[in-house]
Amino acid sequence: MIHFLKTRAKSFRYAFVGWWFVIRTQRNAWIHAIVSIAVIAVSIWLRLNTQDWAIIIIAIAMVWTAEFINTALEAVVDLASPEQHDLAKVGKDVGASAVLIAAGSAAIIGFLILGPLLWERLSNLFR
Repeated sequence: MIHFLKTRAKSFRYAFVGWWFVIRTQRNAWIHAIVSIAVIAVSIWLRLNTQDWAIIIIAIAMVWTAEFINTALEAVVDLASPEQHDLAKVGKDVGASAVLIAAGSAAIIGFLILGPLLWERLSNLFR
């Protein structure tokens, strides 16, 4: 049992090391962080219901997951092909496209869920 707990602790440590690497090295991760915090703050202010919270959390997680996978893909491509190569470029471009798709989808989800509630709340504030 102790061995199991030690190996789980190591796994979590490795995961947090990876998370910190992404935060330290990827400029877009800072954009994701700021937008994530803003969306969470607005969601709290709007008092979203449980279902809307679940969708917002899935959308945020989708973007972060795509960013993390893209960062890992870029590192592996750089390791395998330190010199310029057309296929290395394709791998990196496709990984970046995945992040773009996730972020665009999350933005649409955010506008669909938060937009009407935010509009109503702001309209009431200015009446």
